[in-house]
Amino acid sequence: MEEDKFYQNIQKALEDLPENYSILEERIDIEVQMKYFEYAKSNREKMDAKGCFEQREELFEENTGEDRKKEILTSIAVYDDVKAYRTLEKFVAESEGELKQWAILALQESRMLLQSSLLDEQQFFISTGLGGKGKKLRYFVVFINRNTEELLSATQQKLLKDELVFELNKHEGIFESMDFMEGFSSGLVMLPLTVEIRSVFQNVIEECNQYGGFLQEDMIITNVKVLSRGEIIQLLHQKKNENKDELEEK
Repeated sequence: MEEDKFYQNIQKALEDLPENYSILEERIDIEVQMKYFEYAKSNREKMDAKGCFEQREELFEENTGEDRKKEILTSIAVYDDVKAYRTLEKFVAESEGELKQWAILALQESRMLLQSSLLDEQQFFISTGLGGKGKKLRYFVVFINRNTEELLSATQQKLLKDELVFELNKHEGIFESMDFMEGFSSGLVMLPLTVEIRSVFQNVIEECNQYGGFLQEDMIITNVKVLSRGEIIQLLHQKKNENKDELEEK
């Protein structure tokens, strides 16, 4: 019931979105995103945006410390000048690692600021760990085999992939990739924000199960990150233990 409520709340939030929003396309670690926005929230009032903008060349100097670069990036992200945006754009192209991810978030903020100024209306920004494109978010989905000890047969693999692609096409979704492992299969897809994501994957399972009932009704869906095999197995064991506890309580 709690899970149903969670999905309903997410769906309502997506349906209530204004039209003037943009989605962060890049995949950026959720922890890096939290660090960025917490840093911005706690430090932005005391930041010298104009001063950092005037000293923006420090970003490209080898002897500039990482903390100072983060300060400059976060500051000029809210400096209303196209030169600030171009600086961030250049830094993104030349940097790597966490600093690059930090710079991408700053670039997105700068882009929204410029758009708000030009269009004279506030812009809204949606970011997830897996990113997206246009009006679509990227999702990682795990389909669980009935027989958790075996890999799906070649025929079953083809059926699952074909049904997934078919269902995505019905909703203007995009198929990106699929992997088959012992016990489960995982896919990376994109779907419009307004689509009820769980029903899409439930339809795939129902269609596949008409040909041998080889998939469980349960699934894993996330837009935070691509889960490793170990993380998937851990979640499945956790779910199994929760179901066992519920039966014992009854």
